[in-house]
Amino acid sequence: MTLRVAVVGSGPAGSSAAETLAKAGIETYLFERKLDNAKPCGGAIPLCMVSEFDLPPKIVDRQVRNMKMISPSNIEVDINLEKPGEYIGMCRREVLDGFMRDRAAMLGAKLINGTVHKLEIPSGNTAPYTLHYADHSDGNKVGTQKTLQVDLVIGADGANSRVAKAIKAGDYNYAIAFQERIRLPEDKMEYYQNLAEMYVGNDVSPDFYAWVFPKYDHVAVGTGTMRVNQAKIKQLQAGIRARAAKRLEGGEIIKIEAHPIPEHPRPRRVVGRVALVGDAAGTVTKSSGEGIYFAAKSARMCAETIVEYSHNGSRIPTEEDLKVYLKRWDKKYGITYKVLDILQTVFYRSDATREAFVEMCADKDVQRLTFDSYLYKTVVPANPFVQMKITAKTIGSMLRGHALAP
Repeated sequence: MTLRVAVVGSGPAGSSAAETLAKAGIETYLFERKLDNAKPCGGAIPLCMVSEFDLPPKIVDRQVRNMKMISPSNIEVDINLEKPGEYIGMCRREVLDGFMRDRAAMLGAKLINGTVHKLEIPSGNTAPYTLHYADHSDGNKVGTQKTLQVDLVIGADGANSRVAKAIKAGDYNYAIAFQERIRLPEDKMEYYQNLAEMYVGNDVSPDFYAWVFPKYDHVAVGTGTMRVNQAKIKQLQAGIRARAAKRLEGGEIIKIEAHPIPEHPRPRRVVGRVALVGDAAGTVTKSSGEGIYFAAKSARMCAETIVEYSHNGSRIPTEEDLKVYLKRWDKKYGITYKVLDILQTVFYRSDATREAFVEMCADKDVQRLTFDSYLYKTVVPANPFVQMKITAKTIGSMLRGHALAP
């Protein structure tokens, strides 16, 4: 037999899964409803993703080596990457997603321009899943109604995943991100040549941060907040525009975007022979809001598990087989999510704690530890004396900002 797998969604998650499956000779169907989709996204990727996922230089618009953290009182802390060759990659999602999708198709995944609107769940352990979808390959927005039967399904269809709803995976809390793409005059754009900015404060977000990230010929200016505050999102966007006004002077808005960001994993990420990955599974991190790398990584790990337990496509993996992917994922990254959750809870709760957070970011040891963890996705143990210094500095910063007051 030849194993048949449907991957719904062709962002970094879906394309990574499809590529891994296709390379193993598994019959892979990759669904994407909108092939020219430009997903709203800050677009920052860590250095390790470039090498790990074989991304060519053309995918990265800007190699950012300098960051500015800006406190509620507009105190600026410069953070610089000093090691040769290190940078944070800034990408446009339409470029990144298009490359990864096309590569998966070139390696053998069958790309279907279609909208999956129903997943029919079988009653037997080996009976096929049936996907009902509208085929848009002829350019028709309504599409031609078709069906496809497969042995396994990977849901990589984002925060509003229809696959997740079909398997009753449960809901999760989410944040709302709002972003404007702004084309700046040349002299203003020069300032952001290899610089990104992060702003914190109640005026730009009560529970997250706001950003100015440079792209190919514009900057992405945005903010995020939890769903309970979503009615304030335009007010918060006005806040970041006001804080960065001098640097954005003369800019022209060329695109306005908004999207949900999961705030924790779904209650169930594997049900039967259906697995969720990326935003559909809830792999976005707290505090930093990072999602691209973790989406692609979770999908690759899921696909690798399918390849392993199917013996390269010669048997149908079970639910227990697929859950191995979750065990490996949680073991590898569980502590990262817990730490970032604590950081968001502690440092984003008031302007006093945000001032303390920015002050702490001025320390070179804090910067090095943070960037090593971000760029390479490894937990780098600090020298005990460095760790003591960081802990003391954290407590001192919070006490000076009265952050520990009830």
